[in-house]
Amino acid sequence: MTPRPSPIDSNGITLAETGTEAPPVGQALNQRLRQLHQQLMEMTPDVDRVAVALYDPRVDLLKTFVNSTRTGEAITGYEFHLSKSQSLSHLATSRSVRVLDNIPAAVRGNTKHSAWLLKEGYRSSLTVPLLDKGSFIGFLFFDSLKPAVFTEPVQRKLALIASLINMLICSELNLVHSITASAQVAREFANLRDFETGAHLERMAHYARLIARELQQSHGLSDEYIEHLYLFAPLHDIGKIGIPDCILLKPGPLDPEERKLMETHVQKGMEILDRMVGEFGLEDLPDSAVMKNVVAGHHEKLDGSGYPLGLKGEAIPLEARIIAVADVLDALTSHRHYKEAWTMDAAMEELDHLVAAGQFDADCVAAVRRRRDAVEAIRDRFQDG
Repeated sequence: MTPRPSPIDSNGITLAETGTEAPPVGQALNQRLRQLHQQLMEMTPDVDRVAVALYDPRVDLLKTFVNSTRTGEAITGYEFHLSKSQSLSHLATSRSVRVLDNIPAAVRGNTKHSAWLLKEGYRSSLTVPLLDKGSFIGFLFFDSLKPAVFTEPVQRKLALIASLINMLICSELNLVHSITASAQVAREFANLRDFETGAHLERMAHYARLIARELQQSHGLSDEYIEHLYLFAPLHDIGKIGIPDCILLKPGPLDPEERKLMETHVQKGMEILDRMVGEFGLEDLPDSAVMKNVVAGHHEKLDGSGYPLGLKGEAIPLEARIIAVADVLDALTSHRHYKEAWTMDAAMEELDHLVAAGQFDADCVAAVRRRRDAVEAIRDRFQDG
């Protein structure tokens, strides 16, 4: 369907005139979006859903992220290749918006998302591309249970809300990227690239996200949590920039003193992270606890034999348990200067052994086994250069 031309713009409306205020920094985006939704309901009471999907150009995936849904069941844990949707691809490249006045007449229900729209009874929608410094980063969706809600006057009212949501999304993502980019610069400055390649960090981040997606329903994980876990995963071993090369690059096993020094990378990582958070003024970054747990807890083991705190069982945050499995999975199946890559069968056997020994989370390892085909696709796609 050809998008109906849209007049969406700010039209000189101010926050004070609409009574809309930006929620305080530091709240989870889902909560902040719900607050904005409640405020916009005073202007446009027929908007029943507001949702954001993020786009990852590296893998051409559009992914559900945050939503505020008044009635029915929200769609979560959904992703698809943007290139497979001609209409959304057009919106992404043209930077235009799309209005559907009669969803049942326009949507065939041949995807999970369109089938969900029909099942939940949505009748009209407004889709707005989200941009950061001119680059497409995702979509903002407004949906209504009534037909033909998104008239030109309504679009003008929603323009300010759309701009504010765009700013909120960009602000949070830019905070996260500031930290991860700084970590990458630190790695390269310390010549860590030979030890932990960019491909390793890509693979284990994708493994972590895959595991979290598999656990989403059983563990009640939000799309926002999973996205943050994916973005923070590459920080897990940042403390290794403070470990001497003679230990990091040693071809054989470490002696007890060397092992003790290697284990200090977790504390060094937390110190580096705290310094970066302080320098960037990111103390209120939403889900900062996830970021810290990724760094602090990924060497803990369920039986208490891990380090640095010797935490046991549920005392180890889920994100740390996920990262532990993702990191070891990639270490086993990747070539290193001191070993050849293991086969996937051998790696799976080792992960099962670590579960049987009471060290690794059985649910996380089971998720890897269920999604073995996807794991192998990630391994093959992000090869070391």
